[in-house]
Amino acid sequence: MPSLFRRKSTDLVDEAVTPVTPDEESSTAQPRGYTPSKKELGRVTPKRPSAGRRPATATKPMTKEEQREHRRRLRAEASAEFRREGGPRDRGPERLLARNVVDSRRTVGTWFFGGALIVLIGSNAAMPPIVRLVSNILWGALALGVVVDSFLISRKIRKLVRERFPNTGQRMGSLYLYAIMRSITFRRMRAPEPRVNIGDPV
Repeated sequence: MPSLFRRKSTDLVDEAVTPVTPDEESSTAQPRGYTPSKKELGRVTPKRPSAGRRPATATKPMTKEEQREHRRRLRAEASAEFRREGGPRDRGPERLLARNVVDSRRTVGTWFFGGALIVLIGSNAAMPPIVRLVSNILWGALALGVVVDSFLISRKIRKLVRERFPNTGQRMGSLYLYAIMRSITFRRMRAPEPRVNIGDPV
């Protein structure tokens, strides 16, 4: 009778080496209070809904009137910047000094184009001889005045540049021409705009 209820030794060995599944092994290896992740549970995290996002809208094309207004505004901004800062040829302290020399004095050149128009009208063959003679005299006086004024401006620029910029690499001939061309331009049309008033020391 005792042999009927006695378990065989082989049964005990088989029970002791019963295989453990990976899920059971991981669950037994984790500490108490451990919460398995959704990946471990076989769940997929849902993507964030895009209902609340603002869809990307395409830029509304401009009409012809808006394009013209946009181009006009760009031209006005570029003109104002050139009027204020000038271009590449206006850069450099020597150029600024030359502009200040011209802008600080009254120049004969500002009257040159106006006088040239009067001379052109007075030199017409339909005019009386006295008018044509006065026109020719006026033309000679304007030309002589521009030459003398340009010589004085160039001499002052040369003196100041040698005093303030003795090691300058600026070509003096180019600087003289730059100042002379500015001197025959109307003051309100000069670019960059004058930074000194007439009579101010330079």
